[in-house]
Amino acid sequence: MRVSSLLILFVTFVLAAALSLIAAQFTVKLVEETSEYGVREALDENKLTWAEVYADGLQVFLTGTAPSEAQRFLAISTAGKVVDAARVIDEMEIKALADLAPPRFSLEILRNERDISLIGLIPAETDREAFLKRIGKLADNSNVADLLESADYPMPDGWEDAVDYGLDALEVLKRSKVSIDANRVAITAMADSENEKNDVEARLARRAPDDLKVTFDISAPRPVITPFALRFIKDQDSSRFDSCSADTEVARARILTAAANAGLEGKSDCKIGLGVPSPNWSDAAVKAIAAVENLGGGTVTFADADITLVAREGTKQREFDRVIGELENSLPSVFALHAVLPETSTSDEGPAEFIATLSPEGLVQLRGRLNDEALSQTAVSFATARFGSARVTNSARTDDSLPGDWPVRVLTGLEALSHLSSGSITTTSELMTISGNTGEPDAKETITALFSKKLGDAERFSIDVTYLKKLDPIAGLPTADECEAQVAEILAKNKISFEPGSGTIAVDAQSILDEIAAILKKCGDLRMEIAGHTDSQGREEMNQNLSKERAQAVLNGLRERRVLTMGFTAVGYGESKPISGNDTEDGREANRRIEFKLVRPEPIIETPTTLESNEQTGAVTTEEDAEGAPSEDTNNDEN
Repeated sequence: MRVSSLLILFVTFVLAAALSLIAAQFTVKLVEETSEYGVREALDENKLTWAEVYADGLQVFLTGTAPSEAQRFLAISTAGKVVDAARVIDEMEIKALADLAPPRFSLEILRNERDISLIGLIPAETDREAFLKRIGKLADNSNVADLLESADYPMPDGWEDAVDYGLDALEVLKRSKVSIDANRVAITAMADSENEKNDVEARLARRAPDDLKVTFDISAPRPVITPFALRFIKDQDSSRFDSCSADTEVARARILTAAANAGLEGKSDCKIGLGVPSPNWSDAAVKAIAAVENLGGGTVTFADADITLVAREGTKQREFDRVIGELENSLPSVFALHAVLPETSTSDEGPAEFIATLSPEGLVQLRGRLNDEALSQTAVSFATARFGSARVTNSARTDDSLPGDWPVRVLTGLEALSHLSSGSITTTSELMTISGNTGEPDAKETITALFSKKLGDAERFSIDVTYLKKLDPIAGLPTADECEAQVAEILAKNKISFEPGSGTIAVDAQSILDEIAAILKKCGDLRMEIAGHTDSQGREEMNQNLSKERAQAVLNGLRERRVLTMGFTAVGYGESKPISGNDTEDGREANRRIEFKLVRPEPIIETPTTLESNEQTGAVTTEEDAEGAPSEDTNNDEN
């Protein structure tokens, strides 16, 4: 009986424990389901459907991938409002920002002589080693500060062309900042002079790919003008400046306005520079020009603070005295006025004169009178030195009655003539007259300053010099298309021939290469392909190699003739691009050729961009076409 009582008691405890466990599990399950349902319902109401919920006992776990950190925090807050926040376990992830737009690649290069700094973000696929090697040629490697970062995104169209062009500009400009992105290159630099600035801008503009947006901000120091000169003439034909200088933009505007009131028509230049003798320069110039107008004509010349005013012949003495008196009393104190009223000539005998003429071919002839044999020899030597190897003919006779300043006038006239491409200088005891054509844009100003300095402020001179763009060594350069056409014209008449089956240029073809080199030397920097072609006779691989060898031989020949070939490439096309049939001798002869072709950018279709992208990137750039198509030029030989 005792054992049975114990057994019953044990079974009772076991049953109670089992029932308690079942009740506890049911309660836990109920709590879990209630928590899950409540949290999920709250998440759905807040449109957080991406979040998943499961409960484990009293803990509520949140899983899923949140679109952003803010959404993740919102999900946690929402769950914390349904159950105790301490029960919420965060197992959510943040969505990777894989769809971010690629960054804007840009490169800024700062150069100060041999010190170079590189700043910016470049594509990871950029050949950084080759890039730094090219930079290293411009500066000691120890002087290159490399602060570039890279990003593993696709290289944008036009990036390589923009970088190549930017480095070309950096080679030319020793003090500069070159800013590069895929669509544009901005160049900020300093030049030593205005002429250098114009030259650099012209050279870089010619080398820029057609679809690359290039901006220049090249500054040059204001030139020092000495003497600070101005020369205004009003005669029966017109009103004009032979020379004009100003110290500020405001001064220039005042002077040009005064000249317009005195009859100047059209556009006229007035150089701004340093060296003005007085801050009141424009006041003096305006009053002097007005005096010439009031006299009805004449010439006024400034050489620093010295002013010479020559009235026209026939001006009445009373009117001359009145105008000159008013001018003298109104000029700033630093200026000195010398006024001349020419006497009317009554003699029929012509004055003693010396004449020097310069022909377009460079021949110089001296005529008229010289003081003595010593001056004659000096004039010939001076002319030979000034005009190079030109033939100088001396037909002047000696006359010991000439004035003492005659040698100065003769040599000054020859020096002035050296600024012309063709023309003449006539010297008398009262007047210096120079006329002709020039390729120097500032020839008038230069000659005016020379006469004022050498002859003195009281001397009279006349300058009739015409600037012709075709004579300008920079502005007169042919365009790239003109160069290509001129080379094609030569090769249309005479083909470059080679030794049979080889890449050696034939002896009788050397003169053709001379003609081509003479044209290309005038063309400056060009991007040009020299392409070799053969007929179909022989093996294809052999023809390919032979065409390449011949193109390279032509390129080497141009280099030997000192042609600038930095932008030239030699390419062999073999028999792949015939221009005639290979079934006849005439056809094969036409296919054996060398072609000169400009390398031009290949146009692409622009794709629409967002307003934000347009503001950031500017104009669209295309990659340059690396291979030119055949031109009209030809070459001669077998295969």
